[in-house]
Amino acid sequence: MNNGTDMRIPLFFSGTADTYLVEAPRTPPPGAYAAHFTLPKPGHLIGCPCCPPRGPVSAALAALFRARATGAAPFFKSVVVLASPEGEAAVRAAVAGDVLTGARYKV
Repeated sequence: MNNGTDMRIPLFFSGTADTYLVEAPRTPPPGAYAAHFTLPKPGHLIGCPCCPPRGPVSAALAALFRARATGAAPFFKSVVVLASPEGEAAVRAAVAGDVLTGARYKV
């Protein structure tokens, strides 16, 4: 329920924006600010020695939020996700399953 006080940053799966979350090997439009993620390879688990402990989507969204907060990225009010269906599912799972990601972003 959105009562007008939800300050989380919305994530959209279509449209255009100044800021993007991009699954490799996709590329954002020229001039757009973007954070990138790569899904774990089959057989890998989130948190294995070569994969981030919070997952690649949560790590990318955390980096994007940090860049916004420190001024390294332009201030943005929404993010467009460019991803495969599996990548979109990973974004939804990160927002639903990671407390910090869910506190910053909404789908």
